[in-house]
Amino acid sequence: MGNFIDLLRNENMKIYSRPRTWIMLGIMLVIMLASDIIAVSVGADTKSMWEAFMLQSILGFNAVVIYSVVIAADSVAGEFSAGTIKLLMIRPWSRSKILLSKYIAIIGFALFFFAALFVWNYLLDGIFFGFSSGTVQEMIGEDSTKNIWNYMLSVYGLQLLATTMMTITLSFLLSTVFRSGGLSIGLSLLLMFMSGTLSGVLSMLDKPWVDYFWFMNENLTQYLLPGDYDHTLGFSLGVLAVYYLVFIAVTWTVFNKRDIAS
Repeated sequence: MGNFIDLLRNENMKIYSRPRTWIMLGIMLVIMLASDIIAVSVGADTKSMWEAFMLQSILGFNAVVIYSVVIAADSVAGEFSAGTIKLLMIRPWSRSKILLSKYIAIIGFALFFFAALFVWNYLLDGIFFGFSSGTVQEMIGEDSTKNIWNYMLSVYGLQLLATTMMTITLSFLLSTVFRSGGLSIGLSLLLMFMSGTLSGVLSMLDKPWVDYFWFMNENLTQYLLPGDYDHTLGFSLGVLAVYYLVFIAVTWTVFNKRDIAS
């Protein structure tokens, strides 16, 4: 266990010792600040801080996913391009432990950015629009008696579980298979930004098999409010879980069988 902790610490050091990590964090926080300043300057009709909080969070989610994809894409592909993968292989660690430490470090990076986004938006929106308890109905215009804190924490949790985790895992897979950070980033972000369009096109086919694509089930936050949905939260989670396990299995299989010397 001690050896794995050292390995995980090493992966975290690679992420947080690089200026790009803190530059990405700074850019995200500045964008959040700038959007609040613009909203106040143009006299936006914001009912409460929570309405601004929701809009800020949606913007921030995309930033966190993009940054996490960059880190995931470089995690394995960067080792191959720099030639440092051979140095890792001669250490007394199995390939599975090396890959697991990288994956956990990436998930930790996403969690850190999600936490920073939540705290920063709460403070900013409270300062600009006034701290208030607010209601879910006031924030999104839907009739709901849900507690605002429970709702927002659920939104962040489901966003992390669905879009963020799936995109990170896919980027990690592509990085391992193709050993190209650029290709991994490009394909992952293309699928991320095209998922909405693909979902709309496939939904028009009115075929039962389209429901089993993972991007048709990424919008888990819709289930937080009552409504007439085509599926249940359990169905969507089940579909995502199957794709997640396939992505993980392919990643581990390819990495463990790959000829590092080539």
